[in-house]
Amino acid sequence: MNRFENMDFMNSAFNTGAFVTSGGNVMVASWGFVGVMWGKKVFVAPIRDSRYTKEMLDKTGEFTVSVPAAGTMKKELAFCGSKSGRDFDKWAETGMVKKPAKEVGTVVVDGCERYIECRVLGVLPMGDMDISKVANWYANGDKHNFYFGEIVAEY
Repeated sequence: MNRFENMDFMNSAFNTGAFVTSGGNVMVASWGFVGVMWGKKVFVAPIRDSRYTKEMLDKTGEFTVSVPAAGTMKKELAFCGSKSGRDFDKWAETGMVKKPAKEVGTVVVDGCERYIECRVLGVLPMGDMDISKVANWYANGDKHNFYFGEIVAEY
């Protein structure tokens, strides 16, 4: 049986943002899904086609989610949520510190309240999905890909 302990941190992640890292790149996500699929604990990370993180995820097949305590790291979240890793060294610009992940070959953001480490099980592109009811989120056509990551560590 898969059990999730103390999921309160997800309120912070989905209301103020969490850092998603892959291949050393860091971005901000404020939505995602946690659950059980295929008998495994899974985090589903929606990543847009245009994001540099998508390139890193496709190369490495792994990612981490670093959730700051509610109300903290506001400047870092704002910067990393508005700039691309293609154009900026977000670590240097914000002063955030990389910390090696425990089970995957990328990093987490030091100083956060909670960490999730994942290995990608599969990717589901939005493709031709009917988005008429949520079209306001896709005005420029930049759709998401849903990365299903097996949670291999959480702490």
